[in-house]
This record gives sequence, structure tokens and C-alpha cells, in this order.
Amino acid sequence: MKKILMTLSAIIAMGLGASAQIVPDEIEIVTDENVQLEMITPAEPVKESKKEIKEREKKLRELNDDVAYAKASNSMRRGYFVLVADYVQFGRMGYRHYGINPRSNFILIQGDDGIIQYAFNGVNPGSNGLGGWTGKGNVRNKDYKVKDNGDVIFKCNLISGSVNTQVYITLYHNGKQAMARINGTPEITIYGEILPYRDNDHR
Repeated sequence: MKKILMTLSAIIAMGLGASAQIVPDEIEIVTDENVQLEMITPAEPVKESKKEIKEREKKLRELNDDVAYAKASNSMRRGYFVLVADYVQFGRMGYRHYGINPRSNFILIQGDDGIIQYAFNGVNPGSNGLGGWTGKGNVRNKDYKVKDNGDVIFKCNLISGSVNTQVYITLYHNGKQAMARINGTPEITIYGEILPYRDNDHR
């Protein structure tokens, strides 16, 4: 039995030694001529039905809305955001101003500082020379909460030597659309979008 095992070991050792002594000239070098190319025919694009296209577009809109809502709600929670206005309404059922410039109609909250401005560039220059009003002050009594349906409620007071007003902002749960109510005579309601904003990021 020992003699058989010794013989097998010798044969294996000889085999390994032979394989280790390959002469480089014996290695086959594969050239480009030896490479076989295979053409692949692209698959036919999937043809979607009108219903499938609508469903896909709907899901994409919902995804975009979810992302916008997450950014807006987080910025409100941190207290650094701007509500840029689409239109402004005076009174509960009052006249609505459309076609306004969002760059000059907004509510800006920057930590403990805030600005409310509306400007209609009409004949009447208003108190700010832009046909409207601008109020700057300290942001006090901030309150942030999320309702059961996902709407975000942000409340605060804007206070300075010439300003003392309450601001109620509602961010709707399905995107970045929001409504802000500013107490006063008359009451002012601003409709627009909540966007994350830090002064230092835009200088």
C-alpha cells in the first residue's frame, strides 16, 4: 500500500513539473484575426399604451412632488425659507392680484429675522415705493407642526418698531404649494411656493 502511494506521489510530482516547464514559444498568441465578433440586434423598444404612459407620468409627478415637499418642509422646520408669491389677496374674499413679480412679493424667514413684502408697481407707490408694503422684523414665537394629513403649519410673529403682525403659513402635503395669512387690516393672503433659502447661499 505504501509503495502504491509513493508511486502516485511521484507521478503527480512529475506531472506538475512538466506543466511548469512550458516553453514560451509553445504559448498560442491570439491575434485580432482569431477574435470572433458577434453582432447583437437591439431589442425592440417596449411600446407603451396611452394608459401606461399616463400612469408612468403620474408616478413621476408624484415623485417630484414628494421631493419638493421634503425640501420645503425641512426648510420650514429649520426656519430658513422663502415663500415666493404667485398671487396676493386682500381680505377673506377680496381682490386678487395676479401676474405679480415673485422676486418682489414674498415672505422670507431667516432664523430670527424676517421680511414680508408685496409690490404691485401700480400708480400708487405705496409705503415701499413699489406700490405695496415692506415689513422687516424679528421672528418670534415660532411654531412648526405637521398635521395628520401631512400639511405643515408654521406660525410666527414678526416684530419690530413699526411691525407687529402674526403670520400663518400652510404647506400642502402634495408638493411645495403654500398659503400664508398675514393678520392686519385688511388681512393679506399670499399664495405661492415654499423654497429652501439662506441669505449666505445667495450673496
